[in-house]
Amino acid sequence: MDAIALPDREIADRREAGGAGHETGAVAHEAARRRTFAVISHPDAGKSTLTEALALHARAIGEAGAVHGKGNRRGVVSDWMEMEKDRGISITSAVLQFAYDGTVVNLLDTPGHADFSEDTYRVLAAVDAAVMLVDAAKGIEPQTFKLFEVCRARGVPVITVVNKWDRPGLDALAIMDELTTRIDLHPMPLTWPVGVAGNFHGVLDCATGEFVQFTRTPGGATEAITTRMGAHEAEQLLGSTWTDAVEEYDLLRSSGHDYDHELFLSGAASPVLFGSAVLNFGVRQLLDTLVALAPAPGARPDRAGSPRDVSAPFSGFVFKIQAGMDRAHRDRLAFVRVCSGRFSRGMVVTHADTGRPFTTKYAQSVFGRDRSTVEEAFPGDVIGLVNANALRVGDTLYADEKVAFPRIPLFAPEHFAVARAAVTGKQKQFRRGIEQLGEEGVVQVLHSDRRGAQAPVLAAVGPMQFDVAQHRMEHEFGSAIRLEPLGYSIARAVAADAIPIVNSRAGAEVLTREDGLDVAVFADKWRLASVERDVPAGSFTPIFG
Repeated sequence: MDAIALPDREIADRREAGGAGHETGAVAHEAARRRTFAVISHPDAGKSTLTEALALHARAIGEAGAVHGKGNRRGVVSDWMEMEKDRGISITSAVLQFAYDGTVVNLLDTPGHADFSEDTYRVLAAVDAAVMLVDAAKGIEPQTFKLFEVCRARGVPVITVVNKWDRPGLDALAIMDELTTRIDLHPMPLTWPVGVAGNFHGVLDCATGEFVQFTRTPGGATEAITTRMGAHEAEQLLGSTWTDAVEEYDLLRSSGHDYDHELFLSGAASPVLFGSAVLNFGVRQLLDTLVALAPAPGARPDRAGSPRDVSAPFSGFVFKIQAGMDRAHRDRLAFVRVCSGRFSRGMVVTHADTGRPFTTKYAQSVFGRDRSTVEEAFPGDVIGLVNANALRVGDTLYADEKVAFPRIPLFAPEHFAVARAAVTGKQKQFRRGIEQLGEEGVVQVLHSDRRGAQAPVLAAVGPMQFDVAQHRMEHEFGSAIRLEPLGYSIARAVAADAIPIVNSRAGAEVLTREDGLDVAVFADKWRLASVERDVPAGSFTPIFG
């Protein structure tokens, strides 16, 4: 995707322009142009469809295709894995970068299914804002609530989009009440629906008082036609449908729901928009809102809590490892969020944990599955480093001034299975594939002396992670696997002196994670409580890291 690529001459001129002060100013200017955000939602709320519609409106693609599109409508660009296309869900996170209205937009698509919460959490560590998608018929759903809590914990401001307003659903005021009472988020509507859910005419622009009328295009595959008109004209056209919408919004406004930018940035309040992603209704309003209101990249705290300014020398951290995106080369891509400074392809940076130099010759920008060589990048951008085998999720890279950003924690797994190669003669492929899936975070890989190296234990937050592991082992690494479920559901980090006691009990054992953490696993909470009575206090600690 070359939408924001600069000519080689301009790149050279920038690099040769004199003085550190000029460089600092250029980096700050470029950082201010960036908007890096993720879309979060419960499954089936329309997240992938919205992602596609945003890219369509930015002219990054020519035609949108819903996940279950018909005829010549494609599967969504961000869903590139075969399992994603088959099941109609997002399994992996993807990066879409495009230009819009003088701004560089970095959209990090995230898995919607609860089984892939870890991958979503890693993505949320790399963004500056989030769009929370709410299904008009279902309101705040469990996974929406869980991901919102992650945003709140990380201090990520949230823009709310009420989607699927073209279908029957809840009352708009009822959804506002849900935001307030269920997740303690103060709603601040920027648009208000004209027409009840299922009878969507357009929106009231709360800033201007105008009516924005939407007209769908065939199949919703291209940008919807919008027409603006004043309040008087809208009332003549729609009668009570328009006046009802105005009265509802006036009621909210009189209750203190006007937009407050500081409340938004603090995470206490959220701008709210209404739309229908599948029909491309309200998508441009969302893009305009992101450009106008979402924060640009700012100083990011290091592990000691000291902020690293965007104008400091280059730094970035790895938030995702992904293999198998390029079938022709079977390469491995490390996704790096740029936190400060200018990245230039080929520059030599330092790996913070080892102190070793790292060359960035093979750097790419990523648009879904498609890639192109990237010559430079700025704070907020995501670059892909090809075959960066020395890198792991959470690693920091820097130039000149040393920095290390906080690690991205792992979740406590709740599902466990022993993995064995289906064909004994493919042990080499088996070991390589399991190691790769562990490094990517597709599953956590645990070992024990009891089972040996040929029978690692795969641990997952959700069982669908096992489906992904099996599919990829067979189709990417050429080694089909058999999984034997283990009857464990609880995991705790365990102190060394408690390990023999745990291993002596039925329904419990100790496994070692690949990073060296000893993990005690238990069949249920009663088995955990039984063992806890016989070990020193503090022997077990929750896993989140």
